[in-house]
Amino acid sequence: MPIIESTIEILQNYGIIAGMIIIMLESMIPILPLGLFVAFNFSAYGYILGFLISYISTIIGCIIAYHLAHFLLGIYIKKKSQEHEKLNKIVKKIKNIRFSNLVLIMALPFTPAFLVNIASGIIKMDLKKFFLALCIGKISIVYFWGMVGKSFIDSIGDLKTMIIILLSLAFSYILSKIVSKKMNLE
Repeated sequence: MPIIESTIEILQNYGIIAGMIIIMLESMIPILPLGLFVAFNFSAYGYILGFLISYISTIIGCIIAYHLAHFLLGIYIKKKSQEHEKLNKIVKKIKNIRFSNLVLIMALPFTPAFLVNIASGIIKMDLKKFFLALCIGKISIVYFWGMVGKSFIDSIGDLKTMIIILLSLAFSYILSKIVSKKMNLE
């Protein structure tokens, strides 16, 4: 398709910064498709560099969204949650989510990452917990979108790729349990 080829050519011409910017914007603007942007990076820069660009950029973008949500909405929500018991209960539930569950939410391909970033920032989730969950959870999702996006039909039909994706999800979950225990995040 000409539009896909043109986009990949633009990314290659403008370099890594262009690939990083589109991924960071996706973390803050919910209508932008992460899978498509990761696939563009994989196509433009290859599997290893495309993965690294997408992985680092999505973490940076999520941290920026977290802080923006906290500074722009956090104080308002905190005030409202003190006034409304139901909202206060929701805030407490989100704030007390188990580390391993947070990692899995972030690792699943169809979780609206924008909402996770915003909700975490609004309630001022422990930044260490949020950051470590991002670092672990985004491994499998970036790999998933890169592989699936690069060749959707081949990835779904390729048993090896699906096994690698499932193993990476299992790895993320196990690693989250280990980190959670060591860092006392539960």
